[in-house]
Amino acid sequence: MRRFNILALVVFLVAVGGLFALGPGATQKIQSGFLGIIAPWLKSGSNVERRITAIRKGLKTLDELEAENKELLVHNKELQAVNQTLRDLETENNRLRRALHYRELAAFQLVPARVIARDASTWWNTIKIDRGFADGIESDMPVVTEDGLVGKTTTVARNASTVLLISDENCKVACGIEGSLEQGIVSGERTSSGSMPIISMRFLSKTANLQPGQKVLTSGVGGVYPSGIFVGGVKEFRVRELDGYATIVPAVDLTGLEDVFVVLGKK
Repeated sequence: MRRFNILALVVFLVAVGGLFALGPGATQKIQSGFLGIIAPWLKSGSNVERRITAIRKGLKTLDELEAENKELLVHNKELQAVNQTLRDLETENNRLRRALHYRELAAFQLVPARVIARDASTWWNTIKIDRGFADGIESDMPVVTEDGLVGKTTTVARNASTVLLISDENCKVACGIEGSLEQGIVSGERTSSGSMPIISMRFLSKTANLQPGQKVLTSGVGGVYPSGIFVGGVKEFRVRELDGYATIVPAVDLTGLEDVFVVLGKK
């Protein structure tokens, strides 16, 4: 081992001595050749360093990523709200188009009205609309939507009226069954809970044998409701001691009334 170290030292001293013995021109040539050998390695290392530096600059801190995520969440919620608004507007537009189409084709003279008040304690009994005798409205006029019968007017003021709903037990409507000679009286039934009262049709014959889905229409008897207004569909029929009895699914969704028509008479 000592011999190897001595030999290496001798070689190093000889090389150093040779460099000193050479002139400046030869020394520069040797340095140039050595630089040419290691230049690709230096260049490669420099490129790697630049790439690492660029990657470090491109990386975001955790706080920056968190702030950006929060901003994206807020933007997403805003887009969801806008999307929901557009869907609501589309639904409203379609509903108004249906109402306008119904008004144009109806055989009755109709006055459009908007529901302006509804008391929670009488939710299934009455509503108030923004039309009164100044618009030609009188008491005992049918109130409908494009889907069917809502009820009738009762108290009428100049620019407002109270409407008695068909779900109220005091609103009695003479009706018949489509495709049948059966007739009866449709009205609501009093309930002790806040749920929607039952709509029923009474005074049917015991042999009526009504089937679920059969349409119930106003018969025109009594003079208040013209014939042919859709009231609802049969849900169930049963025979009682004195008559036939049917529960009815109302044609109109009474839970969310917004716009209605008051029937003034035939066109």
